[in-house]
Amino acid sequence: MLKNTFLNIICLTCISFAIKAQIIEDYEEEVEGEHYIVFEDAINSRLYLSQKFTSFRINDRLTGTDYMYMPNTTLNLGIGATYRWATLNLAYGFNFLNPDQGQGDTRYLDLQAHAYPRAMVVDLFGQFYKGYHMLPEGKAAPDGENFYYRPDLVVTKLGASVQYVFNFEKFSFNAAFLQNEWQRKSAGTPLLGFEMYGGRARGDSALIPIELIEDPERNFTRTRFFDLGPNLGYAYTLVFLKNFFVTASASTNLVIGHAIQDGDHYRERDWDVRPNLFFRIFAGYNSERWSLNGNFVYNNVRFASTENFTNSMMTGNYRVNFIYRFIPGGRLKERLQPIRGIDDELSPNNN
Repeated sequence: MLKNTFLNIICLTCISFAIKAQIIEDYEEEVEGEHYIVFEDAINSRLYLSQKFTSFRINDRLTGTDYMYMPNTTLNLGIGATYRWATLNLAYGFNFLNPDQGQGDTRYLDLQAHAYPRAMVVDLFGQFYKGYHMLPEGKAAPDGENFYYRPDLVVTKLGASVQYVFNFEKFSFNAAFLQNEWQRKSAGTPLLGFEMYGGRARGDSALIPIELIEDPERNFTRTRFFDLGPNLGYAYTLVFLKNFFVTASASTNLVIGHAIQDGDHYRERDWDVRPNLFFRIFAGYNSERWSLNGNFVYNNVRFASTENFTNSMMTGNYRVNFIYRFIPGGRLKERLQPIRGIDDELSPNNN
C-alpha cells in the first residue's frame, strides 16, 4: 500500500510539473510573440538626473558668423514614479552638481511635456528664460571674465507637435521614454503629424556684441517668429542581447514661417518656407524588474530667413534613469484605484 501511495505521489508530482511546464512554455511563447510588454500592474519607480535648456542662435547671413547664446540651467537629481498613465517626478539642482564656472545666472521656467499615447506622440513646449552667456568660452568676454554674459536677454518659446504612430502595435515609445513597457523585439514605424511654434528674443541693447559686428546699424535688439506646417519622420528600436536597446526617432517638417527683427536703426521682416528638426535617442538596459537608460530629446526651430539673418531656437532635455518596478499591495493598491478606473474607462477594449 505504501508502495502504491508513493507511486501515486510520484505520478501526481510528474503531472503537476508537466502542467506547470506547459503553462510556462505557453506563457513564454505568448511573450516571445509580443514585440513589447506592458507593465500594467507595476509601479515604475525612478531615480534620475536631468537637464533642460533652450538656446538662441543668431546666424549672420552676410558674414556667415554664428552667435550662440546658452542659458545656465541646472543639472537636477530627482525621484519619480509612473503607474499606468500617471507620472510624478520631483527634482532639485543641488550645488554639488552645478559648480559655478562663470556663465552667470539664468532665471527660467521650462515646461516640456512629451507624452506617448498608444498611437500618438504629443510634445508641448513652454520656455521662459532670462539670462544667457555666449559660446564658445571667451568670445566677446570682458577682461577677467570667462564668458560674455547678458542678464537682460529674454527668450520665450511656445509650441506643440502631434504625430501619428503608424506601427503602434509593434513599436512602443513608452518602453524607451517612460519604461513602463519593455520592447522585446526590434521594430520601426513611420510618423506623420503637424507642429507649430512661436516666440521671441529681446534685450535691453543690441543682441550682437558691438565689437563683433562690422556695421552696427544692422544690429537688432529683439526678434519675433511664428512657424507652422506638417511633419514626417521615422522611429526605430534595435533590441540586441535580449535586454539592451537603442531607440532613435527623427522627423522634419516643412513650415511656413514669419520673422521680424527690430533695432535702433534697423527693421526687417520676411516670410519663408524652411525645414525644422525633431530628434530623439534612447539607449540602455531593460528587464522585467529594472532598467538603466539614458535619453536625449532635441528640437531645433528655425525662424524665417530675412535678408540679413537666420535665427533659431534649440530646445533639449537630457536624462539618465534608474528604474525599479514593483507590484503595489494593501493600502497603496487601494489608493491607486482611481488611476486604474480612469485607465479602464479610456481603454479601447472597454465595452
